[in-house]
Amino acid sequence: MTNPRAWACCLALMFAAMPVFAQAPAAGRIQIASGSVFILRSGTVIPAAAGQLVFEADTLRTGRDGRLGITLKDDTRIAFGPGSEARLDSFAYAPADGRLGFVLRVVRGVAAYVSGRIAKLSPDSVRIETPAAIVGVRGTTLAIRVSQE
Repeated sequence: MTNPRAWACCLALMFAAMPVFAQAPAAGRIQIASGSVFILRSGTVIPAAAGQLVFEADTLRTGRDGRLGITLKDDTRIAFGPGSEARLDSFAYAPADGRLGFVLRVVRGVAAYVSGRIAKLSPDSVRIETPAAIVGVRGTTLAIRVSQE
């Protein structure tokens, strides 16, 4: 026979820990990672690898020898060249709920973008930001270089 008090204590601990385990759904996945590539997530630097999940609010960084390619859930594809840094400020892809949006902030380096379904369903919901400009996406491809002076 088990102790009811022990079960109650275990259940209380499980419910208290649930927020730790709860995480937003992944925005996408890394397809290509070569050289020095990292994800900055919640203040922690994580080496990036192919197959790894990418989440909203992740910062993606490549070193001088790094290259990184990701595919988001709506089939948006983004590639980063050496010496790049970008933050996935927001990503929402729930067409049935009417929630569509994508904001990428490119801090430095080179990025190539190929639009996915969000840009087709709601072009005004896609923004690529740099320190000097905001790009509204109306087409399907874009290459951008951000230099730090």
